[in-house]
Amino acid sequence: MKNAEQPRNHENTKKNLFRGSILSVLMFAAACAPAPQTSNTPAAGTPMPRTIVDPYLKIQSALADDSTEGIHSNAGTIVTAATALGSPAMKIDTAAIALAAASEAAPPDINDVRDKFGTLSDAIDTYMTGEKLTPPDGVKIAVCPMVHKPWMQEGDQIQNPYYGKSMPTCGNFR
Repeated sequence: MKNAEQPRNHENTKKNLFRGSILSVLMFAAACAPAPQTSNTPAAGTPMPRTIVDPYLKIQSALADDSTEGIHSNAGTIVTAATALGSPAMKIDTAAIALAAASEAAPPDINDVRDKFGTLSDAIDTYMTGEKLTPPDGVKIAVCPMVHKPWMQEGDQIQNPYYGKSMPTCGNFR
């Protein structure tokens, strides 16, 4: 009787291993899949929403001018706009919260603010790439070769927010 059960147990073991493998693949795929889109997620090929870009540009401009003026309120505006986009924009939301907090230190450490701005820029760049969005008209994406971080800006002359007035034209447009 044991000999008759061995092939059957062997088949059950193979089936269970196969099911376990399929389950593992499905769980891995779900973990690696992009977050589900919401009704507020912009369609692929459309511009990144101005509700995020406009306050972001004000922050970029302030940092290029070695200022932290207005960063807290503009970062707060980005938090609200990113929250409305749903879970795909969660990293933008989190990065904007950290930027707002850094800009409210007394006194604000501009290097820390710039670091948090870099995290926000990475989050926006990743979101735009993942959702296949474009910058709005008149907005370009530049990259700082020193910190290896992107940023968005208006105009044709580089305005580096990571080094401000000490290296205002350091960077390249993509």
